[in-house]
Amino acid sequence: MRLTVDLILSARSFTNAIKDRQIDLRGYKIAIIENIGATQDQFDAIDLSDNEIRKLDNFSLIHRCHTLFLNNNRINRISDTVAAALPNLTTLVLSNNLLAELSDLHNLSTFSKLSSLSLLGNPVTKLPNYRLYVIHILPKLKLLDFRKIRPKERELALKMFGTFKPVVPVPVEGAGQPQASEEGLTTEQILRIKNAIAEAKSLEEISSLERALKLGIVPESLNGASEQQQISSAVMDTD
Repeated sequence: MRLTVDLILSARSFTNAIKDRQIDLRGYKIAIIENIGATQDQFDAIDLSDNEIRKLDNFSLIHRCHTLFLNNNRINRISDTVAAALPNLTTLVLSNNLLAELSDLHNLSTFSKLSSLSLLGNPVTKLPNYRLYVIHILPKLKLLDFRKIRPKERELALKMFGTFKPVVPVPVEGAGQPQASEEGLTTEQILRIKNAIAEAKSLEEISSLERALKLGIVPESLNGASEQQQISSAVMDTD
């Protein structure tokens, strides 16, 4: 079923137990998120659980929503624009989806206000260092999989992955001509590196690409230049 304007306008809405306005869009076999603008930014919580959604994307800009329920779907990808469309999201429930690799989680790092996240039931949760990686990419997170994050875990994540530099969300609408970023990369180059991170298959590859992004360089695999030479040059420039 499509998420049409008529479906949104006829969906049940109510004030939930914590006094938030919530819209119930669960169980309609929705495959694609669309027409969210029809909510007119009237809800604190949106429930899209128990559908057939495969990708977390295509949200219109909505400021009010701070809680999003997407458990029991088929999500295996997270867009790099969705965080810009949900700038005040603090709680995200993605339990029982199909996120399988650590690289599938990278775009969660663009949610700057996220404090509570559930990924229970996703294949990725069975990978080594899964929990520490999520803590690494979301330094403001307080609750992961309904377990409070302990100071010791933050220390271990820092020791394993280093300091994480937040990734700026890609704007919801077109950005025009590529512009130079603070790190010296154009928007196009940043997108290329972020796409490579999303497709990476190992922690080492993710770490290498994140390091390149922090230093403002394009890795060898993306432009043919020597990554090690670029990193060395960048480090020398900071001395």
